[in-house]
Amino acid sequence: MQSTRLTFLPFGSLVRGGLVAGLAVFTAASASAADQADWITQSNRHAQVLLDATAKVAPEFAGRIGVRGLDDQIADLTAGNDERTRALTTAARDELAKRAMIETDPRVQQDLAILIKSANDRLTSAALNEKLTLPYGNVPQLIFFGEFSLLDDQIEAARRPAALVRLKRYTGLMPGTKPITELAKDRYNERVGNPALLPPFKGEVENHLAAISQYAAGIHKLYAKYGIDKLDGAPAALAALDAQLTDYAAWLRSTVLPHARTDARLPAELYADNLKNIGLDISPQDLIKKAQLAFAEYRNEMKALAPLVAKEHGFTDPDYRAVIRELKKSQLTKAEVEPYYHEIIGKIEEIIRREKIVTLPDRPMQMRIASDAENAAQPAPHFQPPPLIGTKGEQGVFVLTTSNPGAGGKAASFDDFTYKAGAWTLTAHEGRPGHDLQFAAMVERGVSLARSLFAFNSVNVEGWALYAEAETKPFEPLDGQLIALQHRLMRSARAMLDPMLNLGLITRERGFEILTQDVCLSEGMANQELDRYTFRSPGQACAYFYGYTRLMETRTATELALGKKFDRQTFNDFVISEGLLPPELLAKAVREKFIPAQLKKE
Repeated sequence: MQSTRLTFLPFGSLVRGGLVAGLAVFTAASASAADQADWITQSNRHAQVLLDATAKVAPEFAGRIGVRGLDDQIADLTAGNDERTRALTTAARDELAKRAMIETDPRVQQDLAILIKSANDRLTSAALNEKLTLPYGNVPQLIFFGEFSLLDDQIEAARRPAALVRLKRYTGLMPGTKPITELAKDRYNERVGNPALLPPFKGEVENHLAAISQYAAGIHKLYAKYGIDKLDGAPAALAALDAQLTDYAAWLRSTVLPHARTDARLPAELYADNLKNIGLDISPQDLIKKAQLAFAEYRNEMKALAPLVAKEHGFTDPDYRAVIRELKKSQLTKAEVEPYYHEIIGKIEEIIRREKIVTLPDRPMQMRIASDAENAAQPAPHFQPPPLIGTKGEQGVFVLTTSNPGAGGKAASFDDFTYKAGAWTLTAHEGRPGHDLQFAAMVERGVSLARSLFAFNSVNVEGWALYAEAETKPFEPLDGQLIALQHRLMRSARAMLDPMLNLGLITRERGFEILTQDVCLSEGMANQELDRYTFRSPGQACAYFYGYTRLMETRTATELALGKKFDRQTFNDFVISEGLLPPELLAKAVREKFIPAQLKKE
């Protein structure tokens, strides 16, 4: 999930990197009340308090997760928005604290604790951002996602015209409104004279500038695809958007960019807050040590496996770097990518059933290639969940990105996911048994909002997906196994490079060398990674390696406790049925619920 420093956004973020994410946005799951246990229904009533506060501040986000009646509303950037957000969140937290004092069900009590913590974390993050940074964020991206969330094949046709109403609000064409780009300028200008506040990073502003044209073009294409451009007032709204984005880009160049900072590092307390919010409960220094050891071990595994792959394919150089370069030469054409990935989805599902890895749903998985605007908004491949509150059968989608249009003058294209050997582990991560099953389990089995939306942490989400890669790796072809190890090497590189860059322990140039030479990423993918560590979502990339490590610790402890009674499928089903609990709560659930239940079995 990629961060922005616009504090009116819930959790300080709008989109996942990764995951993120982003998602566009990772979302909450809610089964129908008739199918829910009484305690989940009661827990969700409490969660509604915090959800209502979110809806008033960031209706695009709330609408994306399924809250109805918000399709024509937009985020609040008017004067005093920080104070209103703080008041709404504080009132919600205090109400939840009162309810916690009289709640008797221990499961609901735990959920109330999750909700209160979520509110407190929001307040802490917002206060730090107000104290330390200028109010700057990626407004063109916000507009794109606000429109994109209503213009999708799985959105009911009757809802799509609201995108035009929303666009009129963004552009100030509705009575009593002002263009959101002008509001963003106003909020920036209110505080720009305070020398204690950190301006945005130069590379971030340049990235935003490079992507603006993609967002505008993406909205035009969506309007044409769904016939919104034929509605009364649409041409004027689109013309206003184009003019305002052009003016906003000029303002960025003339006002923001000249004063942008050249050092990407965040203040230490802000970076520490980012790590806390993604679910990290270890110091950056200790994480670096663990990741460096894993990096060396994964590289050694690749050195051992690469000669076997080279022999199988007839490559002359057995070095893992040379082997990966040779595998990448066999790029799929654009027309071949989606059919091939769907073929791999079927093969992995066969593995999952045969090896009894996890329970599969009775529905096909969806996958597609990203648009240029989506590439600009979120360059990393990601899973886009459906609006899972009040779902009407919508499905999540594995979105394959192929470039980084916001890279500006740097290399932007990828060759990392469009060759045959590269499809296996990415499908396992974003699809099955990774994110697709993770979110399907929450909606189909019923998980409380507290444990899905408000307990959200990247360590759990990405840890499961990397664990899913490991579950299928032994059954993949040798070249697929080599690339699975390469992706694990990349995750350990993330866990050491992200904190090292943010602590000033390594340069971006050296990080680029490691990612391109040792991890064997394309230059475009390496640039995307470094942008992610430094300004897209500092800290978030650490979640994959650490989440995988924590889940493997829990898995190993469970196997030791159960011995012959351990069943992989039963364990994996239990893990994803618990929602997005942070590692310590998940481990507690396994110890106190799963293990005793399995020991009782004959």
